Amino acid sequence: MTTQWRPMLVTPISPATDHVLGPPDAPVTLVEYGDYQCPYCAAAQPVVATVLEEMGQRLLFAFRHFPLTTIHAYAETAAEAAEAAGAQQRFWEMHDTLFANQPRLQPEQLATYAKAIGLDVSRFAKSLTERAFAEKIANDFMGGVRSGVNGTPTFFVNGVRHDGPNDSASLLAALERSLVFR
Repeated sequence: MTTQWRPMLVTPISPATDHVLGPPDAPVTLVEYGDYQCPYCAAAQPVVATVLEEMGQRLLFAFRHFPLTTIHAYAETAAEAAEAAGAQQRFWEMHDTLFANQPRLQPEQLATYAKAIGLDVSRFAKSLTERAFAEKIANDFMGGVRSGVNGTPTFFVNGVRHDGPNDSASLLAALERSLVFR
């Protein structure tokens, strides 16, 4: 007999601390741990959009930061930029902008993106200078580590790590299966 370990999400989704899309009482949850400089995470963005559209009100989606700073020099600063935008109710706009401009995530570019999405740029810049959201990003990262995240993107379906392919058909199938086995 062998023991099998299934990586589980240790930090439940909380609309108070997570950036979420979808109804809080949705029957299925999808959590993504991602890195704004990771090309695989950028490739997953249209997949997530398809999944969100297909699942509609049956899905609650949360994005959490997992910046791989040893290989992506601007990932942590980009995550802080997303959080600074979130403090001005523009997280998802900055999230999409960062992925759309992935080759250009240097700190000097971030203010340009902040202005383009209508942020108070001085407030945004102050948040980055003070590293106001570094602890939030570290908490996301450590929650990911404790949950078995070891690369990006990593998805969790109803709290269980999705170890299959990250294409829309595979993620949709996993989400639909989780509805059946609720």
